[in-house]
Amino acid sequence: MSPVGMTHFAKCQSTFKPPLIANENAYLGDVATSQEEDPDKPISCGFYRLEKGTPLVYTYTYHEMKIIVEGSFDISDETGKEVHAVPGDVFYFPKGAKITFKTDDYGLAFYTGQRKEGAA
Repeated sequence: MSPVGMTHFAKCQSTFKPPLIANENAYLGDVATSQEEDPDKPISCGFYRLEKGTPLVYTYTYHEMKIIVEGSFDISDETGKEVHAVPGDVFYFPKGAKITFKTDDYGLAFYTGQRKEGAA
């Protein structure tokens, strides 16, 4: 079996600009995926940015983990749980969770989801 190499995305947090996906202020883009190597159980990761404006309400169709890397979010779910999220906070959003994201300025998060590339 031949060696398997890693992939490096230098300074990705500051250089990758995710595309607009919803409203006037919600941006999300996949940076990497395991889709080709593991098509039955792919994972994809990238950055989610929300700027001041319309809250994003999103129902997850896959499991996702997210770490806040810049700014802040106010994150709530249908159970009534609310968190003011700041850099270093980590979240697990299970499949089926309906989550509301808001921010007073902007927030940037890195996520990893159990889904194919672009399937958010």
